[in-house]
This record gives sequence, structure tokens and C-alpha cells, in this order.
Amino acid sequence: MLTVIGLLSTAFGVSVASALLPLISVELFAIGLVLNGPEIPWWLLAVVIATGQIGGKLLHFYAARGAIRLPKFFRRKNTGEKGGRWREWLERFRVNCQQRPVWTGAVLLVSATASLPPFAAVAVIAGWAKVPLSTFVITGFIGRFVRFGALAIAPGVIVAWL
Repeated sequence: MLTVIGLLSTAFGVSVASALLPLISVELFAIGLVLNGPEIPWWLLAVVIATGQIGGKLLHFYAARGAIRLPKFFRRKNTGEKGGRWREWLERFRVNCQQRPVWTGAVLLVSATASLPPFAAVAVIAGWAKVPLSTFVITGFIGRFVRFGALAIAPGVIVAWL
């Protein structure tokens, strides 16, 4: 039988893995842990999962910034073309991020909380757009904490409500 520390360590590992590989659902893991595991304070579970998620997303963030060199098969070949509409949209987004830091923080916070737009994509775009690390980490952590805190208390709320 796993102890609370063991379960929290596993939750951290699953949250990092799910941040790197979107096929892994930390949400399902967290719900299963809350329903079947020992009494773990909701806020502690939310802190552990949010920390793991941000840690994993930082790899995407730094890779998009160019601070982490990806293996050759992950890198795009430079064809010398200026790009199309997508490239223009990304350039406008980068300029918006630099000129409107409150807007940038709001987009990051909403994405981290609701995953709309998907936080994995936003983490990559934020790294590419040179969003300040502190903005990414603080807003991302707060959003992820709210998301997983709500997820951790939801089963108890539903049971108490019924």
C-alpha cells in the first residue's frame, strides 16, 4: 500500500509525463486518486500536480525558445521561405505579447485553467513569442492550481450535494 508521500510522488510523476505526452491524462489519474486514495488535502494534491505540469511544460517552452536543442527529426527544415498566413499570425501574436503583457497573462491564465486554447500549444507559442518566464510560470501555475484544485474537490462536493 502506498503512503501519502508515495501517492503524491506518483501524482507528480504522472503530471510531468502528461505535460510532455498529451495522451496521458493526469485529470483521470487525479480523480481516481481522490476517489480511491487516502485522505490527501485537495490543495496539496493541486500544488503537486500544478508543479509537475508547469515543470513539464517548461520543456516545451524552452524548446520553442531555442534554449533546448531538439533532435534533428523534431526540427523543421529551413526552406528560406518567409512563411504564409500562419507565420504572419504568429508574428502578430508575438508583437501582441510584447506590447500587451496583461493580455498575455490573461490568455495564459485562461489556457492553463480551462485548456482552451490547449495549454500544451500555448506553452510552445509562449516560448516562441518570448513571453517572460515569470509571466509563464506564475500564470500557468495559478491556472493549473485552480484547475486541479477544482478537480480534487469535485467528488466531495458532488457527494455532499447528493
